[in-house]
Amino acid sequence: MLNNKNIVIGIAGSGGDGVISAGEILVNAASSEGLYVFMLKSFGPQIRGGESSVRVRMSDLPVQTQGDKIDILVVLSWSNFLRFKSELILEEKVIIVSETDDPMADEDIPLTEEQREFWYKIPFAKLSEDLTGAKLAKNIVMLGAVSELFSLPKDALQKSIQKKFKHKEQSVIDTNIGALKAGANYVIENVKKVDPLHFEYEPKEPRLVMQGNEAVALGAMYAGLDFYAGYPITPSTEIMEWISKYLPQKGGVSMQMEDELASINAIMGASFAGKKAMTATSGPGISLMNEGLGLASMAELPLVVVNVQRGGPSTGLPTKTEQSDLMQSIWGSHGDSPRVVIAPSDVEDCFDCTVLAFYIAEKYQMPVIILSDQFIGHRKESISPESIATNKHGFRLTYNRDVPSPEELENYERYKITETGVSPMSYLGIKGGEYLGSGIEHSENGWPNSNVEMHAAMTEKRWKKFDYIKEEFRFERFYGPEDAKLGVIAWGSTKGAVKEAVKKANDMGIPVGAMIPQLIFPFLIDPFKEFIRHKSRVIIPELSYAGQFRRYLRGFLRFGQYGCKVTPFRKTGGAPFMVSEILDKIKEEWAKMETEQ
Repeated sequence: MLNNKNIVIGIAGSGGDGVISAGEILVNAASSEGLYVFMLKSFGPQIRGGESSVRVRMSDLPVQTQGDKIDILVVLSWSNFLRFKSELILEEKVIIVSETDDPMADEDIPLTEEQREFWYKIPFAKLSEDLTGAKLAKNIVMLGAVSELFSLPKDALQKSIQKKFKHKEQSVIDTNIGALKAGANYVIENVKKVDPLHFEYEPKEPRLVMQGNEAVALGAMYAGLDFYAGYPITPSTEIMEWISKYLPQKGGVSMQMEDELASINAIMGASFAGKKAMTATSGPGISLMNEGLGLASMAELPLVVVNVQRGGPSTGLPTKTEQSDLMQSIWGSHGDSPRVVIAPSDVEDCFDCTVLAFYIAEKYQMPVIILSDQFIGHRKESISPESIATNKHGFRLTYNRDVPSPEELENYERYKITETGVSPMSYLGIKGGEYLGSGIEHSENGWPNSNVEMHAAMTEKRWKKFDYIKEEFRFERFYGPEDAKLGVIAWGSTKGAVKEAVKKANDMGIPVGAMIPQLIFPFLIDPFKEFIRHKSRVIIPELSYAGQFRRYLRGFLRFGQYGCKVTPFRKTGGAPFMVSEILDKIKEEWAKMETEQ
């Protein structure tokens, strides 16, 4: 249903059409006008080249998701649109803007009669060739045409183009601005508008546009990152690219390694030397890093590992999202190897969670995994600049290691058993602070020790830190009425769809509440108990066919003892949840509850 204050634009084309560039120009223009934007890009499975699509949601009000259906579909290539048909779901009253000279016949395009009602054909390629002698600017011509048709911010688009090409010659900027105007002029002179959509908004203060992976990289820099080592893997590569560009400017070191085994070993070496260290990867890389995570746990080395999940198993769906690395991230590695797992739920969260990860890693001397996914990592959102670097959690934003005191260095015990499980940590160059940090079990001074009692004491020491982490941190999000009998528990990137669906359900008179934890492991049982004690039924949506999150919760919570029934709502990855899917499930469960009463 068309809404002049909230629109979702889908653009699809082939490699070289500039689909992603067009989306980014549009997003930057909208955010400069103070609009709330949400951009989701998608590629074919080959990663490099080939078809691509982008979805841009713009609104005068805050948005939490990419929008369920497309209001305006822009097609530069119909054959390539069909490759994304399952992702770009169209409204019945969709407005279509397409290339005039597309080789696919109209009757072969799978559209309903209703979807064909508002269809504009514009010669993007020819207009570009007439202006520049090539088709390269047809994406900019398209932006000009679309801005004229739907009252998008033209001046802001022009400034966005200038910004994008600011490192090019002035002639390149002038050509692209000319292409923008050519598209708009063609509409003015040749197109009769018949659809009812005119985008309406009030200009406000500019908002900051950021990608999830960029927010992780920025958060790491803000937390004091000294050393990064990684191997490029979709969909996490942008983290390494961003850090490689900016960390050396701050005196830090960024290295591209030969594989993920080398990456985890390199950051352990940097941490052993007293540096704040991080790597980023995806599911296959985490598999290779599991032994290293065990060593970091045994040697009690602070380090941060980012897992931007993708569809699996194996190579799976490298350019699509999924939430199926949960168990691997929590339990991966041999032996009882504690680590903290934190799950961001949006772009702003990526910054916060990364700062939090470094704080926990450094203070409690252990590995921390940031469990993101492709949906968060690759999407762009507009956020308030003031929301970055504010202390939302109440802890010190950066944590610097305390050097052992002179008394502690006299007979230095790196793994001294303490009340908190945290021992004085030395690093290379501190006289008297030399110690053996290895993967073998050890005594308090670090020397190998295979005594059964010592192993028990050291294992308890390493896990004891969780007691203090759970005391210090509690950050969950709650939506809807507290005493609602119907609840939703989700995690990570599913938050946006859940939040919007819960609000819609409450507006419809269905009382439903939701809970989204950020600290996944160690498990904070009290907030969950507090949430479910009011509930008769709880829905658990997740992008995991095996229902990993539900299984994980079941290991700590006995829903039945609270008189609460659990409804799993699991699906395979590829596409994130839509608001309508969550809302339909809420309606379905509410109907069952009413029948049971």
